[in-house]
Amino acid sequence: MLVLFVLAAPAVWIGAAAGRPRDSPELLRLEKSAAAMGSTYSIELYGYDRVSMEAAADAALDEARDLDDMLSNYRPDSEWSEVNRRAAEGPVKASPELFGLLSACVEYSRESEGAFDITVGPLMKVWGFYKGTGYLPHRAEVAAALTKTGYRHILLDAAAQTVRFDRLGVELDPGGIGKGYAVDRMVDVLRQKGVKTALVAGSVSSIYGMGAPPTEPRGWRVAIKDPQRPDRTVAEIFLKDMSLSTSGSYEKFFRAEGKTYSHIMDPRTGYPARGSSSVSVVAPRTIDSEAWAKPYFVNGRQWAARHKPKEFRVFFCEDRTEQPCAWLQ
Repeated sequence: MLVLFVLAAPAVWIGAAAGRPRDSPELLRLEKSAAAMGSTYSIELYGYDRVSMEAAADAALDEARDLDDMLSNYRPDSEWSEVNRRAAEGPVKASPELFGLLSACVEYSRESEGAFDITVGPLMKVWGFYKGTGYLPHRAEVAAALTKTGYRHILLDAAAQTVRFDRLGVELDPGGIGKGYAVDRMVDVLRQKGVKTALVAGSVSSIYGMGAPPTEPRGWRVAIKDPQRPDRTVAEIFLKDMSLSTSGSYEKFFRAEGKTYSHIMDPRTGYPARGSSSVSVVAPRTIDSEAWAKPYFVNGRQWAARHKPKEFRVFFCEDRTEQPCAWLQ
């Protein structure tokens, strides 16, 4: 069940009916998608040359596929998987790109007081969310996983560009950052190819709007649905050179012993976060909107209101029915 919907323009050729002079080139619309890193990445773009549009879209989707070689924790031959296998044994040399991303992740963890943490791999496994739909573990299992969780177990050597874990069993999970990073890289490729107007999405939960579509000067129109009632739209946003990412308890969850358990973990307690049902973040970069949606969800509305940067917008839905969904002030 999704709560984030892109309300895109219809697949039409924009021509004289939009006031275009008869001798000017026609504005074309192109859509393409591809699978990478366990997600589907899609592009919608406008331009005047179909050949160059196809080439730009293909190059951006190739970028997402290439990132699979670095970021996938499902592929044993990826650089991410190699770090997970070897970093507890000693320093592992990382590519400049991966080292930079891991450094950013550690900084997100510090700034979020540990609510964002890519070392949740052991917790995701013990709760059955890694290649599964969920499982209620025993307290002892959670406690054991917690001993291998925590961003402080990641030791980065900037001079040597190496990654090391200070104990066995630490495992990085890219699920909280990978889509946002990939979307930003795809946007960079499109810009390098001269694209001015496009919408790039990673599994519909992380979106970046470049420029504005021809029918809407305010930007790409995105509707946010009520996580409790998906037939309702509770907010609307126009993305113009901005991103939006959503984290919700409805995305992946299971029920056990009369309770609902979401895949969004509080890495500090070892248990799924409670109190929030969905959080949407609007930010200049998709990596930021995706990364910060998790700690805002975990830490709650008041913490998010105190810590969000001025350039961010945050839309919050809590579990309590008496508390409506609303933009943070």
